[in-house]
Amino acid sequence: MDTPVIPLDKRFRGFLPVVVDIETAGFNPKKNALLEIAAVIVELNSNSDLEITERYTTHVIPFKNAELDEAALKFNGIDPHHPFRMAIEEKDALHMLFKPIKEAVKRNNCTRAILVGHNPAFDIGFLNAAIQRTQIKRSPFHPFSTFDTATLGGLVYQQTVLAKIAQTAGLDWDNEKAHSALYDAEKTAELFCMIVNRWKQLESIGS
Repeated sequence: MDTPVIPLDKRFRGFLPVVVDIETAGFNPKKNALLEIAAVIVELNSNSDLEITERYTTHVIPFKNAELDEAALKFNGIDPHHPFRMAIEEKDALHMLFKPIKEAVKRNNCTRAILVGHNPAFDIGFLNAAIQRTQIKRSPFHPFSTFDTATLGGLVYQQTVLAKIAQTAGLDWDNEKAHSALYDAEKTAELFCMIVNRWKQLESIGS
C-alpha cells in the first residue's frame, strides 16, 4: 500500500491499531494450540475517517505436544487435522502476519502496533505465548497494552457480546460465519472504526 494521506502517528500516541482474532484449542496459551489467526489493519482515509485497509489470515499447525480441548474444537468448528486446512507452522504464521503490520507501522510513522480485540487479554496471551515459543525477537505489537471493543461496546451501545454490539450498531452479523478468525476480526475492526469515527463526529459537534 502507498503512503497514507493522513498518517496515524498522532491519533493513538504513536500506536497503530491492528485488530487481531485468534481461534484456539482451549484457554491455556502455554498448553493449548493456536489454530487460526487473523489480523486486520485500519488506517485513516482522506476524510480522516478510520477504515479497514488490509486483511491477513492463516490456519496454524498445532505446536509440538500441544493439548487439544474437544469442547473448544466443537465450539469453533475447527478440525486441526483436516487435510484442506492449508495450515502452516506457528513461526511461519507469525512472520507472515508481522511483515505487513511492520510496513503499516512504518508508513503511518508509528512506533509500534497495538492489538485491538474483543476481550483482548485472551488474544494477546496466546500471541505472546506463540512469540515466546517461536523465539521471535521483534514483534510489532506492544507486549501488554490493548484496545478492547467489549469495553467500548458497553460504553457506546450498552452491549458487551460482539454479536449483540454489531447488531445494535447496525452491522450485518452471520452466526454461521462467526468464530472464524477473519470474520470475527473484520467485524471487530468495523466496530472499532465506527466507534472511533463516531467519537470524531461528537468532538466536532462540541467544538
